[in-house]
Amino acid sequence: MGNAPRKQSLVVMFLVLLHGVVLVGGFVAPYDPIRQNRERPYAPPARIHFVDGQGKFHFRPFVYAQRLREGAFDQYEDDHATLIPLKFFVSGASYRLLGAIPLKIHLFGAGEATVNLLGTDGYGRDLFSRILYGGQISLLAGLLAASVSLVVGTIVGSASGYLGGWTDAIAMRLAELCLALPWLYLLFGVRAFLPLLVSPVKAFLIVVTTIGVLGWARPARLVRGVALSAKERDFVRAARGFGASNLYILRRHILPQTKSVILTQAAILIPQYILAEVTLSFLGLGIPEPAPSWGNLLGSLQQYSVLSSYWWMYLPALAMVPFFFGYLALASTLQEGRRAVKIES
Repeated sequence: MGNAPRKQSLVVMFLVLLHGVVLVGGFVAPYDPIRQNRERPYAPPARIHFVDGQGKFHFRPFVYAQRLREGAFDQYEDDHATLIPLKFFVSGASYRLLGAIPLKIHLFGAGEATVNLLGTDGYGRDLFSRILYGGQISLLAGLLAASVSLVVGTIVGSASGYLGGWTDAIAMRLAELCLALPWLYLLFGVRAFLPLLVSPVKAFLIVVTTIGVLGWARPARLVRGVALSAKERDFVRAARGFGASNLYILRRHILPQTKSVILTQAAILIPQYILAEVTLSFLGLGIPEPAPSWGNLLGSLQQYSVLSSYWWMYLPALAMVPFFFGYLALASTLQEGRRAVKIES
C-alpha cells in the first residue's frame, strides 16, 4: 500500500512521456503524413546501420537505399552501394508544433533522399509519420470523449444521488437502459445513422460526441454511490442545517468526494474510447482518409493481400499497446490508493 504513490508517479511519468512524443509528432516525424510517393508502395522498414558491408564503422547512423527487384512492383532489396546517412535537426515539411507554432525543423531526415524507418503504405506514405500524427487524433478523441462522459456522468450521478426521489429514479433507469444495451453495437448504430460523407474535422467531432454521450452511464452510477454516502455525512447535514443551498452543497461538499472515482474512471475510459475510435475508423465510420488515425491506418489490413504480405502494416496496433498498459497500470494504482485511504480512515 505504501508504494502506491511511488508507482502512481512512475506510471504518470511514463504516460506523460508517451503523450509528449505524440504531441510533438510533427517534430519527431520526418515527413508530411499525407505526402504520397507512388514509386514506393509498401516499401519495407529501413534498417539502421553503423557498420557497412566492408566492416567500416560509421559514427553517423545510415540506411541503405532501397530499390525494386526486377520484375516486381512491391518487393524491394537493399542497394549496398548507396548509403544514406541520417541527419538530425533538418529542415523539412512545414507543420504546427502543439497545433500553434509553425516550424519546419524535424528531429531527423535524409535530405533529398527518403528514409522510411517503419516502411510505407500502399500510397508510399511514410508509416512512422502517419503513426505519430494518427496518434494525435486517436488520443485526442479518447481524451475528449472521456471528458464528455465524465462531465455528463458526474452531473447526473451527483444530482441523482443527492436529490433522490424522481430525479434519481429517472436518471438510474436511463443509466440501466444504456448499460443493458450492447454498447459497441449501439455505437455502430448511432454513428451509421449520422452523416458519413463529412470532412475529417466534422467526422472527428461526431465520433467524439457519439462516444462520449453514449458512455455516461457507468461513471454516473459510481458517482451516485459516492453522493448517496456523502450526503449522510455530518458536515453535509451541518451545511444543510445552516441553510446552504443544494447547489452549494453539491459543489462544495459532494463533488470533492467523487475525485478519486472520477480519476479512476478516466484512466479506464480513455483507452476504452481510444479503442472505440480505432474500431469506428477501421470500419470506415470514423476519421476518413487522408487524415491519419490509428483506426484507418489499420483499415488496409481488411485486404487479405496486405494482411499476409506486409507485416509492418500491423505496427499501428503495436503503437497502442504501451498506452493501454500505461492507463491500465494507472487505474490499478489509483484503486490501490483508494483502498489505502479507506483502511486509514
